Amino acid sequence: MPSALHIARSGLEALDARLRTISNNLANANTTGFKRDRATFETLLYQTSRPAGAPQGADSRFGMGLSTGAGVRLAGTERVHSQGGFTVTDNALDLAIDGEGLFEVTLPDGRQAYTRAGAFTRDSEGRIVTPQGYPLSPGLQIPENATGITVGSGGIVSAVLPGETAPTEVGQLTLAAFINPAGLEPVGENLYLESGSSGAPQQGNPGENGIGRIRQGSLESSNVSAVQELVEMIETQRAYEINSKVISAADEMMRYVNQSL
Repeated sequence: MPSALHIARSGLEALDARLRTISNNLANANTTGFKRDRATFETLLYQTSRPAGAPQGADSRFGMGLSTGAGVRLAGTERVHSQGGFTVTDNALDLAIDGEGLFEVTLPDGRQAYTRAGAFTRDSEGRIVTPQGYPLSPGLQIPENATGITVGSGGIVSAVLPGETAPTEVGQLTLAAFINPAGLEPVGENLYLESGSSGAPQQGNPGENGIGRIRQGSLESSNVSAVQELVEMIETQRAYEINSKVISAADEMMRYVNQSL
């Protein structure tokens, strides 16, 4: 049978994990395309001394069981993929997704990664890349002498070349959608990787098959609400204090028993 000390300790560990999740959300409150995490918990196995409905005598049964909880543990962290607000930048290569979907980029080792952070730029070869230099997939290359870049809501990328008045189409930007985007594996740098929980990516053009549209000249803000996170931080702090008091009370009871009996 777990002691009150053990149960309270499990509560302190779980609350510490929740506080770390909250602190990470607050730290990324201004990170482009960041999606907040939410810690979820589950009870540990119960110690059952008598199941509910057990026979009490020849003609009667107990109306309730006799079970003692063993504490709590962190079940996981759920990523909340709600839409963040939009910040207008008027930068031609700042792109935001209005709706579902993620940008797909190619990592140096050839793997595909996904992001909602659309602060793109051009590299020395004219490719559209992330700030870390990872190119968009499928690859889009802007002519070196282009004087203007337009990205339509449907993902068509056009460039105005010298001596021409009409823009020239240079490529089609596609987005990836997942059955369970909360199951994507975060790896830092605003990137996610496909996992067994997320399902396989479904590529499509913006505005088709439930995939969101592109907003050029804008960036999606973090979906973190500082007020909500601060309220949850206060709740966590109070619960942590209560569990600490349980440990103190259990310690005093054990000391009394050791000294008096």
